[in-house]
Amino acid sequence: MDQRYATSPEHVRGADTEELRRRFLVQDLFADDEARAVHTHHDRVVLVGVVPATGPLALPAFPELRSAHFLERREAGVVNVGGPGTVTVDGETHAVDRGAFLYVGRGARDVVLASTEPTGPDGPAAFYVFSAPAHTSYPTTLVGPEGGTVRELGDALTSNRRTLRQVIHEGGVRSCQVVMGMTTLHPGSMWNTMPAHTHDRRTEVYLYVDVPDDARVVHLLGEPTETRHLLVANREAVLAPSWSVHSGVGTASYGFIWAMAGENQSFDDMDGHPITDMR
Repeated sequence: MDQRYATSPEHVRGADTEELRRRFLVQDLFADDEARAVHTHHDRVVLVGVVPATGPLALPAFPELRSAHFLERREAGVVNVGGPGTVTVDGETHAVDRGAFLYVGRGARDVVLASTEPTGPDGPAAFYVFSAPAHTSYPTTLVGPEGGTVRELGDALTSNRRTLRQVIHEGGVRSCQVVMGMTTLHPGSMWNTMPAHTHDRRTEVYLYVDVPDDARVVHLLGEPTETRHLLVANREAVLAPSWSVHSGVGTASYGFIWAMAGENQSFDDMDGHPITDMR
């Protein structure tokens, strides 16, 4: 498990490109027949990428968590960004197709992830697991690719027309602190979140998906008056501590999985920063 220790705004001000990428960019999370994980000390979030290419894979109890099983003291949101697959939680199997979300509550012991058609046209399933500590348990809940609360945001005139699906949130699937969903940009739109914002009470992670091989997303991070950028490829994630903005523009259309954990679950609890005030 890769450890990412907590950072402060001072880390950004003097960082070169290599340090910024090492601290905030998560690469190579998805590899065939592996469960790879990153543990960030910001709100104790854990990201896991699982690609069951030739057979099922169990969600490991990573030694760094000091627990008997992964979800002993945690909850998780699981989304499939690959071909069709299944997630079996304590013997109950759920069909988790591309774009579907599965919430798994604290206390689940055995979580096994598998591909339905590993050699099919969409390839093996690729499961993205976003996990945070939990103080109680809520039921395992599946939401299909079209489910959740849908919000249409932005405008084509400002190149940020997008469809946002809230799945795990205070008005949808219940959780202790995980908030999670997906945003898809409309054709011709490239900006994902504008105006940019911060969440003083929680950490957010963007996992970029459906980015063409020859395209990149220019992701803004840092304090609003001290911004930096990262060039992000497909299936790469960016960590946004509570003090950091998180917004980006792509060279082609794309989508992203957004996930948060922290002090509250109110989706609109954010501090906006108009582009005219940013530096």
